[in-house]
Amino acid sequence: MSNRTTPVWANTRVSARLGIKYPIIQGPLGGFSSQRLTAAVSNYGGLGSFGGHGLTPGAIKNVIAELRSMTEKPFAMNLWVSMEDPGARTSDEAAFKRSLAAIAPLIVSLGGTLPSYTPYSPIKFEEQARVLIDAKVPAFSFIYGIPPKEILDECRAKGIVTIGAATTPDEAIELQKANVDVIAASGFEAGGHRGSFLRASEDSWTGTFSLVPQVADLVSAPVVAAGGIADARGIVAALVLGAEGVQIGTAFLACEESGASLGHRQALLGGKAGHTALTRGFTGRLARGIRNQLLDTMNAPGANILPYPLQRFLMRNVSGPAEKSGHAELIPMWSGQTANLVHHTKATELLDALVSGVSAMIDRHFCREEQARLSDYQEDPSKDAAL
Repeated sequence: MSNRTTPVWANTRVSARLGIKYPIIQGPLGGFSSQRLTAAVSNYGGLGSFGGHGLTPGAIKNVIAELRSMTEKPFAMNLWVSMEDPGARTSDEAAFKRSLAAIAPLIVSLGGTLPSYTPYSPIKFEEQARVLIDAKVPAFSFIYGIPPKEILDECRAKGIVTIGAATTPDEAIELQKANVDVIAASGFEAGGHRGSFLRASEDSWTGTFSLVPQVADLVSAPVVAAGGIADARGIVAALVLGAEGVQIGTAFLACEESGASLGHRQALLGGKAGHTALTRGFTGRLARGIRNQLLDTMNAPGANILPYPLQRFLMRNVSGPAEKSGHAELIPMWSGQTANLVHHTKATELLDALVSGVSAMIDRHFCREEQARLSDYQEDPSKDAAL
């Protein structure tokens, strides 16, 4: 499919700036990123993305090198500008034990060993960003804020395209002021974390198809629609509303090339993923996933949640054993609200369906317009001199 002529709808500023054939960005997927998926999407003609926020600078450097061995096409590395919540550095062993109490029975039921308290050792965003800049990655996407001006200036000087995420119109305006190249309007429907940075995530609940046209009217930078898009219909709707590209996460997460476990992917493809909910219990920051026993446990009254990323580290003591044993009810099942529209298990098949589906829908639309115009002309030739 990627060797065919580029359809007219794909010729947008997003495609041009990123140097890609189709304005389809694979969501970075955080800890479920994989070099295999990123390269597959980029090789097809979209923009593959890799979420590196949880990696050390050295690990990020290795990921970039591996991606460059797998694709010569543009790809994006994604980071979180805000790497920790207030209180992360002062949280003590007593707080750790209070939070552990909620999940200790789950760990024991999985045959795991209860973890011991270890002091927090932070990873610095600036050090991660330095690796991306030195490597001259094709694109640098980010959430939870805006990088310092000197980092954005250096990206611009080295030809690195910057993509910032906005969950509200106000955030989009701030990204525009910072001269970010592309703005991803991330709606409430999206799976994973809510990357809000001007207000609390709980106060930034705008849906994608309300957010996109507002952002498109407010900024001059090209807009990418993110959240709740899983098929061709969503892409067409986003383009009509003013987006010049889309970012898709959950549909790619279900593909075998992703880093998600088999149980997670099967849950997304099983037609029973429509009941999602928001929780801070998985990482300490608000995120959307499929409702299961683990999510309900962490949302129960009395559960003590550590600041990000301490809660994320703690929850690995449940998710790791649960994935190994295939206990789906105790796996954090990240998912957007449109998971029941997910049907493809391979990235290229998904991309084929998206590209051909959008082209077919647009062709049908223009055919109906032409038929209506011809009908009007036959009734009254003066209605359309062009015919």
